[in-house]
Amino acid sequence: MRQLATSQPSRVEDDFVVGLYHKSKRNFWNPQDIDFTQDLHDWATLSEAQQKVLLHLSALFVGGEEAVALDLAPFLLHVCQQGRYDDALYVAAWTLEEAKHAEFFDRFHRVVAGAPELSRLHVASWQQIFYQALPQAMNALQTDRTPVAEVRALGTYNLIVEGVLAETGYRAYQEVLEKANLMPGLRMGLGYVQADEGRHIAFGLHNLSKLLHHYPQTKEVLEDLMVELIPVAIGIVHEVFATHRPMPFDISEEDFVNYALRQIQHRSEVLQRPFSPTRV
Repeated sequence: MRQLATSQPSRVEDDFVVGLYHKSKRNFWNPQDIDFTQDLHDWATLSEAQQKVLLHLSALFVGGEEAVALDLAPFLLHVCQQGRYDDALYVAAWTLEEAKHAEFFDRFHRVVAGAPELSRLHVASWQQIFYQALPQAMNALQTDRTPVAEVRALGTYNLIVEGVLAETGYRAYQEVLEKANLMPGLRMGLGYVQADEGRHIAFGLHNLSKLLHHYPQTKEVLEDLMVELIPVAIGIVHEVFATHRPMPFDISEEDFVNYALRQIQHRSEVLQRPFSPTRV
């Protein structure tokens, strides 16, 4: 007989995951509320080279956000089929947040940048992750419900896509927009997106830590995945910089490569700690 979590008075909640779910509700925001009036003015003041760099960065973001929104569904089904009620609550909220992120970047392109064709800006390494590695890892959960498959899915999604690529992209926006006080609407939305994704990464680290604790053999699976995908992620940085020479805004390719590597090092250190149900 099917067991429903809410029908069991003595059930034990995953307090960490439930806490993330409540934070998602408290920090709700609407992409339609972002005012791009000043952003339109600021965009018009940029040089063509500066516009191309910002367009390239946001093209990778909007494509990535659409991909993660579409590719998250198998993970929601995965936790539901396993009866993981707390995870299901949070992943449902997570799915809505990814949809909002895609909507936000798409709206920026339509309102500010004039809805240009963006797929031409999807560099080869980016395509390798978002056209191949991410959908393959997530869709595998439809037929493979093992800890190995979940480790590959969360490692690809949370450690590489969100933990390395998105975090490095936020750093690029900060270097370009914050210093020059440009595009307040874009910066406001980015703040909301980054806060959401901080919760996503925390969830991923929490569940990866739990899986590595209960299934020690998956540690090698995660290590192999990082060896496979970290060079591809760093390749995106190199390929974007190679497209824009000289790079405007006085930003350094080496700085961004080092920043990306520090992100994965930080998450690796978190996963090396003993698992605790209340933190990552």
